[in-house]
Amino acid sequence: MKAINAIRIGGVEVLPLVEGGKGISVSNGITSGHWAAGGGIGTFSAVNADSYDANGNRIEQIYRGRTRLERHEELVAYAIQGGIAQAQRAHDIAQGKGRIHANILWEMAAAERVITGVLEGAKGLIHGLTCGAGMPYRLSEIAARFGVYYYPIVSSARAFNALWRRAYHKVAEWLGGVVYEDPWLAGGHNGLSNTEDPTKPEDPYPRVRALRKLMREFGLGETPIIMAGGVWWLEEWEDWIDNPELGPIAFQFGTRPLLTKESPIGDAWKQRLLTLKEGDVLLNRFSPTGFYSSAVNNSYLQELRERNERQVAYTTEVVGEHVAEYGIGPRKRPVYLTPADLARVREWEAQGFTEAMRTPDSTLIFVTPEKARQILADQVACMGCLSQCRFSNWSQQGPTYSTGKKGDPRSFCIQKTLQAISHIGDDPEAIEHNLMFSGHNAFRFATDPFYSNGFIPTVRQLLERILTGR
Repeated sequence: MKAINAIRIGGVEVLPLVEGGKGISVSNGITSGHWAAGGGIGTFSAVNADSYDANGNRIEQIYRGRTRLERHEELVAYAIQGGIAQAQRAHDIAQGKGRIHANILWEMAAAERVITGVLEGAKGLIHGLTCGAGMPYRLSEIAARFGVYYYPIVSSARAFNALWRRAYHKVAEWLGGVVYEDPWLAGGHNGLSNTEDPTKPEDPYPRVRALRKLMREFGLGETPIIMAGGVWWLEEWEDWIDNPELGPIAFQFGTRPLLTKESPIGDAWKQRLLTLKEGDVLLNRFSPTGFYSSAVNNSYLQELRERNERQVAYTTEVVGEHVAEYGIGPRKRPVYLTPADLARVREWEAQGFTEAMRTPDSTLIFVTPEKARQILADQVACMGCLSQCRFSNWSQQGPTYSTGKKGDPRSFCIQKTLQAISHIGDDPEAIEHNLMFSGHNAFRFATDPFYSNGFIPTVRQLLERILTGR
C-alpha cells in the first residue's frame, strides 16, 4: 500500500481524509472535532443541527407557529443556533489541528440565510463549506464574504462546468476543492441526472478523470478532487493515489464514521449497521426533495414502496378505457378508472387499504385510514424545512409559499423522520420505522475484520486503520 501523505487543502497541509457530512445531528461537532484532531478534515452538518441550553442539555426543536411561514422562521433560528453550537464544539475538540468544515444542502430551507448566520456567529471556527443537493451558484460568494474555502459537491464534470462558468470563476481563489460524489454508491441524497440509469452504476475513474481534465482547462490542476461514495479500504483505490492523470486526490468517508464511539447515533442503529447484507441499501426516489437517495431498506422504506405500488390512474370524466366509476372522499365524488384497475382497488380495499388519496399526477394511492390520517397530519404540520417540498407543497418563495401543486402523499416528511431517528436511535423500533440514510457499502461492516466481534472503534482508531490502507 502506498503511503498516505498530507496534501494541501484549504491553504494548509492535512491528511487527505475527509469526514462526510451526514444530515440532521448525525455528523456533529464531536465527530468532526475528533476527525480534525486526527489530522484530517472533520465535517459537521449545519442542517438543523442541535443546540444546547446553559447546562449543556439539548434544546428540543418544538414548533409553536400557527402557519407554515411562522414555523419556517422558527426552524431557521434553530438551524443557525445549532450550526454555531456544533462549530464551537468541533473547534474546542480539534485544538487547532486539521480543518473543520460545515456541510449544507442547497435545497434545504433558507440555505443562504442559515449558513450566513452560522458563519457570522462562529467567526474563525469554520474553515470550509461543503454543499450539494442542488446547484449552489451562490456558495462561492458567501464563502468569499467570510474568508472560508468552499467545496461544491458534484456528480459529473458537466455539473461543475455549469457552476464554474456561472459563478465560481469569479471567486476562484477560495475554491478549496471539488467533491466528486458517486451518485450510485453514496448515502443520502444523490446527484443522478435524468440521463443516467439508476440501475447501471458507472466506473467513477473515467468520470473523475473527465472532471480533472475540465478543471485543468480552468487552471485548477492543483485543486484537490475529493472522492466520495463507495470508499472503504484505501488499498482498493491505490491506483488513484499519486496518479498524475487525476492530480491531487483526497477521500471522503461518510458511512464508516457512523460506527465510532464518538458517533451520536444510537446503539440500536450502530448494531443494525453491523448486520447489513449486500443489497440492504436501496437507491430510491421517495424523497420530498425529488432527488434520488440511498437508505437502508427497512420497514419505513418498504411501506413507501408498497404505498407507491398501490396506485392507479384516474380521470374526472369518462375517457378511453377509464369507464369504471369509483367514489372517493367522504362525499364519494366520482372519478373513473379502467375496469382492470377497479378490480385491483377492490382487492386492496379487502386488505384494509380503503382510503384513496390523490397525487399531483392524476393518480390515486390506497392506504389504511390510520396512514391517511398520519399523512394529512404531517402535511398540515409542515415547518418548511426545504426550499420546496413535494410532500407538503411548501415553497420558501412568497407570496403564496406554495409550489402550486397538490401535496404528494407518495412521499413523506423528511424533517420528522430524520429528527426521530437521530434522537431515538437507541430504540430498535425507531430504527425500523424511520428513514435510515446509508452508503451502499454499509454491508461491509459485517465482513470487515476490523469490526469483528462487534468492535466499535474511536475516531482516532478508525483514522489509524484507514491509514494502513484498510
